[in-house]
Amino acid sequence: MALRGRRKRLLRWVLKRAGRGLPREAALRWAARQLPPFYGQVALSRLVEEGFVSPDAVIAHAGLRMGRHCFVGERVTIYQERDGGEVVLEDGVHLHRDTVIQTGQGGTVVLGAETHVQPRCQFSAYLGSVRVGARVEIAPACAFYPYNHRVAAGTPVRQQPLTTKGGIEIGDDVWIGYGAILLDGVRVGAGAVIGAGAVVTRSVEPEAIVAGNPARVIGMRS
Repeated sequence: MALRGRRKRLLRWVLKRAGRGLPREAALRWAARQLPPFYGQVALSRLVEEGFVSPDAVIAHAGLRMGRHCFVGERVTIYQERDGGEVVLEDGVHLHRDTVIQTGQGGTVVLGAETHVQPRCQFSAYLGSVRVGARVEIAPACAFYPYNHRVAAGTPVRQQPLTTKGGIEIGDDVWIGYGAILLDGVRVGAGAVIGAGAVVTRSVEPEAIVAGNPARVIGMRS
């Protein structure tokens, strides 16, 4: 949504003073009410370098680092276990409604510049880490799990230790379709396309198009 003139100047003034003269939560709520909900509020992140974090987001992460003009939408949760690593949102990252990012047991999450994460995605970085390149488009309801549970007989699943084949790495300019699941040890090359509902258990070469459970190559973009 384009903002112009007096309205744009007023919103920028309010956002710049949120927490610095104006009560932070009240200022953010007022600014959000001036625009349509959901995607309409992304425009607020472009007005100030600090970007826009919805007052309805839950941020409980001491290791969160955000670049310029990031957008964190309503009901996004960013959570750190006691031994969790950092979360890095590079310039222009968008996190939309109900996305959850959590780190524990040394895991970290890095989202590259201009990466857009649509609603209800899950990043659970335990043991392994999740590193996403620049300009990646992630559709709703995708999940990233760089760990697994052991399933040895004779021990309740809840008591099984976690295990990992390694972190998840996503190259630049990747498109990940609705409901895709990416598991530990997976590398996705630059420019690849992950089809809706795919379960990615093996690495994907650059420019490949994969789909299915388990995901397999169905074509190449090049």
